[in-house]
Amino acid sequence: MLREVVDYLNPKPGKRYLDGTLGGGGHSEQILIESEPDGLVLGLDRDDEALSAARQRLQRFGARLSGRQASFAEADGILATIGWPTVDGVILDLGISSHQIDSPERGFSFRGDGRLDMRMDRRQELDAERVVNTYSEAELERIFRDYGEEPQARRIARVLAAERKHKPIETTAELTQLVARAKPSSGGRRRDHHPATQVFQALRIAVNQELVEIERFLDKGYELLSPQGRMVIISFQSLEDRLVKQAFRKWSRACLCPPRVLSCRCGWNQKVKPLTKKPVLPSAREIETNPRARAAKLRAVEKI
Repeated sequence: MLREVVDYLNPKPGKRYLDGTLGGGGHSEQILIESEPDGLVLGLDRDDEALSAARQRLQRFGARLSGRQASFAEADGILATIGWPTVDGVILDLGISSHQIDSPERGFSFRGDGRLDMRMDRRQELDAERVVNTYSEAELERIFRDYGEEPQARRIARVLAAERKHKPIETTAELTQLVARAKPSSGGRRRDHHPATQVFQALRIAVNQELVEIERFLDKGYELLSPQGRMVIISFQSLEDRLVKQAFRKWSRACLCPPRVLSCRCGWNQKVKPLTKKPVLPSAREIETNPRARAAKLRAVEKI
């Protein structure tokens, strides 16, 4: 949704922008182009491979791009370090990148075979193999249910717990086969998605603490914006989108007191105005050219 992102951010020369999920550098590239000759971008990514690739792709912009290996939840501290009190625009493109999905050795995808890794930041110790083989059966069930919204969470957790008594579960192919064995047959009906989709999503979220990171950012994310600064967030699954929707709704309210309170006592005031009443969805053309975009939902706000 590159065009939609740029339209809502409205990059301009002389302004500063935060790309909190640098990824392949596509959003930052277009922001730098449209903010020429002197717009600046700070790009953050937890993935060292993504950061390296983006730096190479964007090297023609020179010092107009600054890159850091970090989570967007750390943005306030990094901005303070580089001397940017606020920014004029923020883009977060949540979820997993195409590069991560297409690299079997990273262990994010059930298509192919690789070690159960799933770490976005490979400096951290916790990976998917440790979660699958050392977390209790009850904890695995909770992860699959809460983070993957998997209806067969208990059955799958039971199968994994039984299997690892005989040998560790070490690869994505092994996990995929076990999940498929645990889930009941669709009775010949065509599934909307691969039977392991929700389990892999849940493990990825647990390993990388993705929802915690989003909540940390959204706690006071509006403080990063200059007046009339804009924030655009793209989510790809309901848990992410719910957090973004709730935060943007809170930021847009003039008061947080319960309806029965006659006069405001909360001390809150409106931080932003919404730019999207409902989430913006990808066009049919984009879904045709990039099927992975079909679940995307874009929401945007502007600082008052």
